Amino acid sequence: MQLSVVIITCNEEANIRRTLESVKSLVTDGKGEIIVVDSGSTDRTVEIARSLGAKVFIEEWKGFAAQKNSAIDKATGDWILSLDADEEADDQLQQALQELMDAMSRLSSMQPQGDSTSPVIGAEFKGLWIPRKNQFLGRWIKHGGFWPDPKLRLFRRGSGRFENRAVHEDVQVEGATRQIQRGALIHHSYPTLSDYIEHMNRYSSLGAGMVAAKGKVRFSFLNIVLRPLFTFIYNYIFRLGFLDGREGLLLHIYHAVYVSWKYAKAWELSRNHPPRQAIAKQH
Repeated sequence: MQLSVVIITCNEEANIRRTLESVKSLVTDGKGEIIVVDSGSTDRTVEIARSLGAKVFIEEWKGFAAQKNSAIDKATGDWILSLDADEEADDQLQQALQELMDAMSRLSSMQPQGDSTSPVIGAEFKGLWIPRKNQFLGRWIKHGGFWPDPKLRLFRRGSGRFENRAVHEDVQVEGATRQIQRGALIHHSYPTLSDYIEHMNRYSSLGAGMVAAKGKVRFSFLNIVLRPLFTFIYNYIFRLGFLDGREGLLLHIYHAVYVSWKYAKAWELSRNHPPRQAIAKQH
């Protein structure tokens, strides 16, 4: 039972070594492969990935979903583990995934040849949800909806694809899914405020394109002012975001700002461009 780890990259020199080293034990000794699809890095991302045994493909940027699906199409393993370049599998997750792959390999080998109906564990589910630990300014954010933040990242090849969205794309799996029992992905997301603001600026533009593509967007006090305010109150107070200290306060303030930016940009796009051009403009 082979595993393909798929990752898309662009200028991830600061992260890619940590990510690849966290899954290297899962694919060594003929157990699988690592596929990296890079969209034109100008730093040492490609060099580092190749030095750690990854199969690197360089392609023009097609959008998050299309780029990730391109990586999936290049995988040859029985199962696919999709990671972001700033994520790593913690020790418990590495062990849990290795045990799962070993168990499925043993049970699959016990299945009579030609018998596709034997109740082996690999046939019982098509995807696996993995919790994710999000770090902000170096702190693990445990409240405000950021933990356990389950992500469907492990799936049988041929059963899962990323949905065609400009941003916040998720894997859609045909078949039953399960939750892994231990371990987590560690998301080294925003080490500085500048990183977070830059990221939110880009994502709010992509999200705005999705909103504007649905039709004419009016200037809305509700969406630009009240919706961000309610978002902050809900996540910071009712979902206990305040328990994450100063980092939690900053995270939820700027997340609320992101919501405001998204709807303000959607109004701007709708005013200046026809709806059909809104998403295309963001690429």
